[in-house]
Amino acid sequence: MTRFALQFGQTQSGLTYLERMSAYGLCPRGEAQIAVAQIGKSAPYEYDLPGGGVETNEDEAAALMREFLEETGLTVWPTRVIGRAGQFWINRGEPRNSLSTFYEVELSANDSPPSEPDHELVWMSPAEALVKMRHEAHAWAILHWMRERRSR
Repeated sequence: MTRFALQFGQTQSGLTYLERMSAYGLCPRGEAQIAVAQIGKSAPYEYDLPGGGVETNEDEAAALMREFLEETGLTVWPTRVIGRAGQFWINRGEPRNSLSTFYEVELSANDSPPSEPDHELVWMSPAEALVKMRHEAHAWAILHWMRERRSR
């Protein structure tokens, strides 16, 4: 089992965790808000940074841009890597270790509504997003990004 230097989540004994390369983006709107994917058809919702799994014959940047558009309707361009972290979790009954690269992205266009029916784009402050993230790795990426911006 591959591990990134930072690994979040807990494993359950007896389960085999499928490794999946993934890419997520942090898209700021000015200094006050970031784009977040709200997941679910009704409350209580879950919240992730937009992004997801890298498909065969796709690089991280292409996966990030595709997933961002599907989940938020936004066209983005990755500008820099924030960091990498793994996240153990169970997705629809399937144990996974998401090996994620987190990118800061630049907004290119606000094209359309999300194509994924249970996803909606919401803008929130980084501090609010930090506490609402369903995955610890996503919260870590936001915190790391906030601290880096403070020191620029």
